[in-house]
Amino acid sequence: MTVRIVLADDQALIRAAMRMVITEAPDLELAGEAETGAQAVRLAEDLRPDVVLMDIRMPGMDGIDATRLIISGPSGARVVILTTFDDDDYVYGALRAGASGFLVKDMALDDILAAIRVVAAGDALIAPSVTRRLIGEFAGRPLPALASPVLKGITGREREVLTLVARGRSNTEIAAELFVSVATVKTYVTRLLTKLDARDRVQLVIIAYDAGLAPGS
Repeated sequence: MTVRIVLADDQALIRAAMRMVITEAPDLELAGEAETGAQAVRLAEDLRPDVVLMDIRMPGMDGIDATRLIISGPSGARVVILTTFDDDDYVYGALRAGASGFLVKDMALDDILAAIRVVAAGDALIAPSVTRRLIGEFAGRPLPALASPVLKGITGREREVLTLVARGRSNTEIAAELFVSVATVKTYVTRLLTKLDARDRVQLVIIAYDAGLAPGS
């Protein structure tokens, strides 16, 4: 299966670098390039890519607004945010807009391509450094006075798994911490996705933070 990608970034050098590595990968295809968020939205509608690799800071419409429009539109494309480390104040907004991944440009190119494949396959991925900063941002927020009604209906064990997902733990790490198998963790995550009507693992993180479930690491 070939993953079709639209690349959106206002920096020509970034586009050139990503174009080179994408076109050299046998399972990836660069379907189009955009210099602005508005162009990215149009290309997503016209080309129907599997993944849009999206910068945040672009002239006119930024990557967050473009992500929101793409996710709510008919294209079915999934969005991976690829931005600089200093931009991670925008993480929460991007994930709320529907992005399935948040990566930083100083990651290894192979890791970026691997993340594109993960998101195209229906999963989600956030760079570890971004996960830590996201946790830090929410660590200082007060917990809600009452349990979130969104979490009603999940079991105690599912709540534990959700907390660990929100703290950036992998399935293997969760299994080790809870003394269960990785397959069992995958089952819990699948149940959480269904019960909380979440699209992917990233949305589970957002739900957990909104509920005040994972304020620290």
